[in-house]
Amino acid sequence: MTTNSSSRRRLAAGSALVVAALLGTAACGGGGKDDEGEGKTGAPGFNAAVGKVANASSKKGGTLKFIGSQDADFWDPQRGYYGFMWDFSRYYTRQLVTYKAAPGAESTELVPDMATDTGKVSDDGKTYTFTLKDGLKWEDGKPVTSKDIKYGIERIWAQDVLSGGPIYLQQVLDPESEYKGPYKDKSADKLGLKAIETPDDKTIVFKLPKPNGDFLQMLAMPSATPVRADKDTKAKYTLDPFSNGPYKIDSYTPNKSMSLSRNEEWDAKTDEVRKALPDKITVTFTTNADDMDNRLIEGEYDLDINATGVGQAARAKVLQQHKENADNPQTGFIRYAVFPQTVKPLDNVDCRKAIIYAADHKSLQTARGGPQAGGDIASNMLPPAIPGADPKYDPYDVLKDTTGNVEKAKQALKDCGKPNGFKTTIAVRNNKPVEIATAESLQQSLKKVGIDAQIDQFDGAQTSGIIGSPKVVKDKGYGIIIMGWGADFPSGQGFLQPLVDGRFILESGNNNFSELDDKAINELFDKALLETDPQKAGEYYKQINEKVSEAAVYLPFTHEKNIIWRSSRLTNVYTADAYNGRYDYASLGVVK
Repeated sequence: MTTNSSSRRRLAAGSALVVAALLGTAACGGGGKDDEGEGKTGAPGFNAAVGKVANASSKKGGTLKFIGSQDADFWDPQRGYYGFMWDFSRYYTRQLVTYKAAPGAESTELVPDMATDTGKVSDDGKTYTFTLKDGLKWEDGKPVTSKDIKYGIERIWAQDVLSGGPIYLQQVLDPESEYKGPYKDKSADKLGLKAIETPDDKTIVFKLPKPNGDFLQMLAMPSATPVRADKDTKAKYTLDPFSNGPYKIDSYTPNKSMSLSRNEEWDAKTDEVRKALPDKITVTFTTNADDMDNRLIEGEYDLDINATGVGQAARAKVLQQHKENADNPQTGFIRYAVFPQTVKPLDNVDCRKAIIYAADHKSLQTARGGPQAGGDIASNMLPPAIPGADPKYDPYDVLKDTTGNVEKAKQALKDCGKPNGFKTTIAVRNNKPVEIATAESLQQSLKKVGIDAQIDQFDGAQTSGIIGSPKVVKDKGYGIIIMGWGADFPSGQGFLQPLVDGRFILESGNNNFSELDDKAINELFDKALLETDPQKAGEYYKQINEKVSEAAVYLPFTHEKNIIWRSSRLTNVYTADAYNGRYDYASLGVVK
């Protein structure tokens, strides 16, 4: 998943399981327990919410106030791909299965959501059957049916209208792309996708052409959310999604604000995951990230919806004066540069290697915030928590030559026929100061070997239509793109496939920015997907990762860490590996 960078998305398995310890140390105010289960409130200490629950409470009421420096790519569940959108969308969407409401690695366990269990699977691994719980309703009181789930999933096929989101379910259920989507469906009920059957309103059956060990993970994604056909406004659905979750969207003005209130038709007895504690949830979007940090510190808002970490201007103040309000989790994201092979001279592997060798990784880490606020230097493109990863795999010796290797860079330039260097353009989002700082660091490194890299700051709110469009990338001459990625789910498929499988190259909403389409890599994915044993699949992902490194289409910067802020009003705060180290938004409450 992308983060709001990208994010992508999106669900990285993280650190070792930490048993939830309910903390209640009050650093600034708060009282004892009451009959509604409210514990002590206040700021419980640095990293108090990393892998454990801070300020446990079951008290309802109040307004939870988010602020962010970037809006979602889409709020339409089939289209959204930013990591924070996946976390936040659980307020108004539900799926057949979802992730457990628990801290740390325990959050990556799949549990029933709308379904009565996690499905009955046939012996050959190709057929999954689910029964819906009783009492599932839309915000207007009508029942949620199996046909609504099927229709919602079918919308993924309408890429000409609804581009941007993950396409795993399309790839798995219809690998030959025979179905054309509900808007071109000639069947009367617009439910012509043969791979999904709905024998009655409470039963849904998925028939896979071949097994896929991660299929349940795909059903936990927002793209598997039901959509009611009579409420589908196609491309405009992102402006007002119809809720089957605990909250409904009352108002939304893109890049300005959003407001949600309780969905009175949601029945808590059907939902063991979402706590639905606040009465109201608001989101404010601002383009000034530094001002956002100040308003968080001043208590005007509760947390940053983007969860990309406190910026450099406020970082020292937070760590020196308000450390008890901060957490420093691993995010599961890798931050990197990627080289589109359609842009000359980056079509030449040695020109790409020259950039990798010239990069000063220590400077890039510093630009991102250093070891604590930026993360550990990354030497390859597979996060440590993914089966098959090897953090010591270092094909370009970046862990040894942390400031770069000018000699090897110059040799690579000779090998690519550009001994005096070349000109190119670095594309970076204009609303992410840390990414701009990263681009400037890379620019300075490249200058030392004669590579003249101009920086183009594009509109971050239009990411999927700018760098997500291979045509736009080529027309603008973007030879280097600054981006980040977290796993869509905790496997090599969930992290690497959208980035490097040639079959995932899209005309819009593309994430395979390098346009890598290597037959050997694609075939290794096919073998890995048949494995239900994560470790056996990991052996294939290890090989894929090595081939990606050999292709030199990525320059990884860091395995990201962030310093994130939580207000003293928040209750039930904990970071979840299932949401890339973000807080589990659906569990949060506030002290009124």
